[in-house]
Amino acid sequence: MSDTGVTVKKTDDFNEWYVEVVLKAELADYAPVKGCMIIRPDAYAVWEKIQEVINQKIKATGHRNVYFPMFIPEAFLKKEAEHFEGFTPEVAWITQGGDTPLDEKLAVRPTSETIMYSMFSKWIRSWRDLPLKINQWCNIVRWETKATKLFLRTREFLWQEGHTVHATAIDAEAEVMYALNMYKDVIENYLAIPVVVGIKSESEKFAGALYTTALESIMPDGKALQMGTSHNLGQHFAKVFDVKYIGEDKQDHYVWQTSWGVTTRLIGAMIMVHGDDKGLIMPPKVAPIQVVIVPILFKGLEAKAIATKTKEIEQSLKARGITVILDDRSEYTPGWKFHQWELKGIPIRIELGPRDLKAGQVVMVRRDTGVKTPVIEVDIQATVENLLQEIQDNMLAKAKAILSDKTITVQNYGEFKQVVECKGGFIKAAWCGDPECEAKTKNETGATIRVRPFQREEPTSSCVFCGKEAKEIVYFARSY
Repeated sequence: MSDTGVTVKKTDDFNEWYVEVVLKAELADYAPVKGCMIIRPDAYAVWEKIQEVINQKIKATGHRNVYFPMFIPEAFLKKEAEHFEGFTPEVAWITQGGDTPLDEKLAVRPTSETIMYSMFSKWIRSWRDLPLKINQWCNIVRWETKATKLFLRTREFLWQEGHTVHATAIDAEAEVMYALNMYKDVIENYLAIPVVVGIKSESEKFAGALYTTALESIMPDGKALQMGTSHNLGQHFAKVFDVKYIGEDKQDHYVWQTSWGVTTRLIGAMIMVHGDDKGLIMPPKVAPIQVVIVPILFKGLEAKAIATKTKEIEQSLKARGITVILDDRSEYTPGWKFHQWELKGIPIRIELGPRDLKAGQVVMVRRDTGVKTPVIEVDIQATVENLLQEIQDNMLAKAKAILSDKTITVQNYGEFKQVVECKGGFIKAAWCGDPECEAKTKNETGATIRVRPFQREEPTSSCVFCGKEAKEIVYFARSY
């Protein structure tokens, strides 16, 4: 692998291109611990932007952040058999503390339902204690055995998990949709990635949930990526952990619960959807740096004037709340800097050379299109603000075009298999609702039902798998 620049074209070898971009743009690196990753500052800054947006939204609706231990007693997981069975293959266990064997194995947090809900049974007594709405930002460990893929498949990752408790089924259902729509806003309007939303099939839902809703997107290589989930847990966990409240009727009632989350795989999706052969393209709303200023210096009196002017521009943009860096390093040429900042995906580059100084202008370069535009000095701030929004909108429009191109409706199983093998993407197919058809398709093609969309469409054919009467149109795809 070359030290600088992306050497593999995105269309030639998508997987190798992705690895090169992640490593060379300095977003992440492989950790000394097998299956784990190191999130570097630029990528962590994106995660902080996501945190900031989600925190703002959920705190405005009464959710509060907490922190629970990452160690979960084995008995807690075993207490909820369906949930435990769903996570057993991926649980990392601690059996010894220092030199002392533990009396009971501890699981390293694969998810927090069981440890949280054991406490909910202590905290909730009356209808006055409801709703309880908490959220946790933390790390999760699931002992993946498949090949490590930075941001997408690692043994440890970061996530956000919301957990809420309600008095009624209606309140819980409203919460599920609140979280789902909140995620849709963040993913589409900040990360500029369009999603398809709907319900998971029974075989794909979260272990122990009444039902699972999800947001799915398609990557440029034709594979689907689950972007987030929101689960209606019903009263299942409430009955296992005895989470009850005394209602206004003076009677005991089991609560209704939800959980929902997104992970750092959102960063991986951002890279895959928006990146090009030069490297990253950062959506302005989550970019750690929105503007880079590159002075083009030559020896002489003009060099000092250019340096002064670029610092003025830097300060004026910062005063507008725009994140900006002035790259005035003397040891690198302007051309080298251009390539580096293109690799890192900075949305706007501002160039200022001797001719620009005399003309009272700068040159602005868009990372998403490469278009260069001269801008007079008095218009710099307003132009940057407008361009950032234009870039954000254009990136979402491009991503929607990818989603549309890679969504295909099929009428029979022969077409289905051909699309899976040759093109990939979302395959809209009529399904009878029989889990056997779903399982057979997964075994034969590797494609699974990603979502049963909320916007239901009437089937235009019989079930493409068995020929029986179809009940609905669902989205199939191979996935990460």
